[in-house]
Amino acid sequence: QVQLVESGGGLVQPGGSLRLSCAASGIIFRIYAMRWYRQAPGKERELVAIISGDGSTDYTDLAKGRFTISRDNAKSTVYLQMNSLKPEDTAVYSCNTNDRGRPIWGQGTQVTVSS
Repeated sequence: QVQLVESGGGLVQPGGSLRLSCAASGIIFRIYAMRWYRQAPGKERELVAIISGDGSTDYTDLAKGRFTISRDNAKSTVYLQMNSLKPEDTAVYSCNTNDRGRPIWGQGTQVTVSS
């Protein structure tokens, strides 16, 4: 059974940093592309960043210059380092992968940026 479990969210002040983690199980992690999404209240879910199995990365405009996606294949874990956080980054952050055409989602972790 494929499972993704996120952690690392919380309350942070504007300008602060957080590192999110997503631990995967039930897949050969090293060959899977992994994605981070977020969904703010009342808004649609949006893609944040992607990392392929070989470690190449891509970011959407909201993440460029502030967020870094990385992976540790030995730990079957993908990370999202978020710096210079803004109140508009407040959202539930979820990791995602596709297993033989079937999307797999974690439960999400809440990030709140507020003073």
